[in-house]
Amino acid sequence: MTATAVEPDRQQACSPASGELDRAARRVLLTNWRGHATVPAARLYPHQWSWDSAFIAIGLRHLSPVRAQRELESLFGAQWQDGRVPHIVFDPHVPADAYFPGPSFWRSGQAPGAPGVPTSGIVQPPAHALAAWAVHTADPVASRARGFLPRIYPRLVAWHRYLTTRRDLTGSGLMSVVHPWESGMDNSPAWDVPLARITPVPVTEFTRRDLDHAAAGERPTDTDYGRYVRLARDYRDAGYADSLGVHGFAVEDPLCNALLAAGEHALAAMAAELGLPPERHRSAAARIAGNMTTMLYDPAAGLFFPRDAHTGRVLRSYSAGGLMPLVVPDLPVAAALVETALSDRFRLRDACPLPSYDLTAGDHDPGRYWRGPGWVNTSWLFWHGLRLHGERALAGDLRRRLLGRVRDAGFREYFDPLTGSGHGTDGFAWTAALVLDLLRTP
Repeated sequence: MTATAVEPDRQQACSPASGELDRAARRVLLTNWRGHATVPAARLYPHQWSWDSAFIAIGLRHLSPVRAQRELESLFGAQWQDGRVPHIVFDPHVPADAYFPGPSFWRSGQAPGAPGVPTSGIVQPPAHALAAWAVHTADPVASRARGFLPRIYPRLVAWHRYLTTRRDLTGSGLMSVVHPWESGMDNSPAWDVPLARITPVPVTEFTRRDLDHAAAGERPTDTDYGRYVRLARDYRDAGYADSLGVHGFAVEDPLCNALLAAGEHALAAMAAELGLPPERHRSAAARIAGNMTTMLYDPAAGLFFPRDAHTGRVLRSYSAGGLMPLVVPDLPVAAALVETALSDRFRLRDACPLPSYDLTAGDHDPGRYWRGPGWVNTSWLFWHGLRLHGERALAGDLRRRLLGRVRDAGFREYFDPLTGSGHGTDGFAWTAALVLDLLRTP
């Protein structure tokens, strides 16, 4: 197992409280299972989402490695010919108006190289290689018997190739996200400056479905949503072609590039397992990590910042995305990231989950989508990075407090990092899946 791999089951939870939490997490995943994949939340997110499925597979491997494999296989079954993995795979059995933007908006069937199933045209952070290797190591015998790696590895390679070629919009060796939704941290203040250049589509021209299931005060504003629609519509109308001329919003994001580098390490492990040379993946990982550290890291701040691909300017917003490069093995600035996480901006020792945005900022909002609340998935990534870089005591403390938050507030989409109150939808699949992983990893 490589240094990036998520460790397999070492220790089953044994306390009554842990057993109850384990059973509750299993119920969430059973409720959200659709026979081939898991939806993030039955009402608010009724289709398959890309990086959700990666985190869900990491948890499912403890219940059924085969089901975890199927989760990823279902997602990659909708991969486009150019290698992109769409951020949504739509379920044809769900009413067409259950989610906006839906299949009729994205019109993937009219795009060259799109799969036979309806999907969106944008992507999400590339957590999939990390998940696939973790799923394989959970039960290598079952994985080999099903031929999981021989099937998923070339698809993952094509996915990474798309990101490192088509999405290297500046020639910097870093991938760009071209929509806030692609970052995973949709509504983060990190995107406010480049997003302000985008003229929003009037709210009279679309119908938001998210507000049917979540309070408006916890979701993006109508103005920002109008900008999201504008960006997605422009991309669609350009035939999903990638260039700075097409994308009004284009940002080199630390979180996505960090997962891409970590994923290359996982691909190296897969290549070795398959009897293929791993060196190209190790070289790619080192190249991405080096470019990211050279171009996006600020030593004075002890944090990675996104960079606007149009202007070349660093976007100085203290978001949790700037801490996520801790998932990269041998990162030379890992200790500085931990120090920043311990600072008043993130308060790693007492705030939980890890705040998505600077606690000391005047516009920190602990209840609004990605503008302050903590999420279990980014906290899990940071926990994984702490373990990877030898910070076992901090990792153990974060694990304990994360489990306590979920035990107290339920399997919520996100949480107030100081009070622990739950926000967003309930019965959230990656919260449940990652709780299963935390319970089984001391």
